[in-house]
Amino acid sequence: MKSTKGISLLSDNELVQKIIKTNDTHLFAVLYDRHAALVYNKCLGFANSREEAQDLTHDIFIKLFLKLRTFKGTAKFSTWLYSFTYNFCVNYVTRNNYKKNEKNIEREIPDSEEIDASEEALFEMKTDKLKKVLEIIDPNDKMILLMKYQDDISIKEISEILEIGESAVKMRLKRAREKVMNVYKNLK
Repeated sequence: MKSTKGISLLSDNELVQKIIKTNDTHLFAVLYDRHAALVYNKCLGFANSREEAQDLTHDIFIKLFLKLRTFKGTAKFSTWLYSFTYNFCVNYVTRNNYKKNEKNIEREIPDSEEIDASEEALFEMKTDKLKKVLEIIDPNDKMILLMKYQDDISIKEISEILEIGESAVKMRLKRAREKVMNVYKNLK
């Protein structure tokens, strides 16, 4: 059995480099223990149940072990893992045809209506209806809204995670809020 005393003192980036060099599953277990709760909480926002979130978490870490060599170390590992988790969840939701539901609802919305897509309008939505709306909208829109309003990530940090400009982040947030408001107004 290997000593974990020295391992626990390693930073995430140092631990990842050791895992890449040795392909050691015991070292990966340390990384898993450090980040599993965070990944699970992110998955919970995309899953329909706690069990599904647990399955997603395990799937993410399996894929992460296989893709760990793609981590370049230019950002903090936690930032990279955050992006990896969100992308995995978005792809998972997309595969489950949530996109089709959004298109059906958007067709029913008349373009002539003026929509209040401000942050204040978003915050005034009823929680139960907002949860339904988040299940319907495009996973990419859900992702950026959760990053900003649930996880309280700054525009600059979202820009780094998504590898797009800050103005693109602001535009995506605005469009996502508009979609949420459209779907919310037409939800029964």
